[in-house]
Amino acid sequence: MTTAPAASSGPVGPTDSSRVPRYAGPATFARLPRLDQVTAADVAVVGVPFDTGVSYRPGARFGGNAIREASRLLRPYNPAQDASPFALAQVADAGDIAANPFHINEAVETIEAGADDLLGTGARLMTLGGDHTIALPLLRSVAKKHGPVALLHFDAHLDTWDTYFGAEYTHGTPFRRAVEEGILDTSALSHVGTRGPLYGKQDLTDDEKMGFGIVTSADVMRRGVDEIADQLRQRIGDRPLYISIDIDVLDPAHAPGTGTPEAGGLTSRELLEILRGLASCHLVSADLVEVAPAYDHAEITSVAASHTAYELTTIMARQIAAARG
Repeated sequence: MTTAPAASSGPVGPTDSSRVPRYAGPATFARLPRLDQVTAADVAVVGVPFDTGVSYRPGARFGGNAIREASRLLRPYNPAQDASPFALAQVADAGDIAANPFHINEAVETIEAGADDLLGTGARLMTLGGDHTIALPLLRSVAKKHGPVALLHFDAHLDTWDTYFGAEYTHGTPFRRAVEEGILDTSALSHVGTRGPLYGKQDLTDDEKMGFGIVTSADVMRRGVDEIADQLRQRIGDRPLYISIDIDVLDPAHAPGTGTPEAGGLTSRELLEILRGLASCHLVSADLVEVAPAYDHAEITSVAASHTAYELTTIMARQIAAARG
């Protein structure tokens, strides 16, 4: 695959829902073409069906396909951002990076290699997990291209713990590893939506030493989405930005289908509005993880996740189009 832009006739968009009902046909993300059906992709939506790093309820290995199914109802014009993302840039579904479910270290290496291949084509990544372990190899790959990146981490939890049962790679450790490996810009790191009990106050002390700022879910409630988005924009500046979203940043009322739910979270509206407020940031890639459909009801979690991925994809498509003039 080349790094050339999409054909001069313009990007290939979603299947026409006036001709093929939304519930028919293959469940690619937003009913977009597969990667092998286009000349090149500006944004590759890729699944990583891996959840061997979870510490409580498993099932996120099925998250990517659940999000794809829920994304059938997405439409090509995004009024909140006044953009038609799939007309601005070629977005395609790159399928899944298949990783060994029985060996975490090998899986991390496989995911990194798969991300390297996709980023090497010139695409940005919108990755659908899978558990949060996958953020580490994705960040390694992005940092090879952009250097240490700013990170916005939307999550109920810090995910900066050291080990769990002696394992250095779990869904609770990716960002400590990323700081240790020097692939994050430690002047521009933020957690958003954190809440709930911790093992001890030392968790917060260690997290602060790594450079993270914290915006709790209560902060979002008290201060409002516009003020929070402005604070995050100022912290990020013009640095290359990676956004990692654990769907449990949402309250269980909005995302019951996840492995480690915590009461008191963001609403789906708050999450979407904060992301829209980050549209001016230089978003180089993103992931959305921890959707576990076995615990979902009526696709509540998958629908929220599909719209979240849609907003992130729109931001990237707008920036790609603007860079091309």
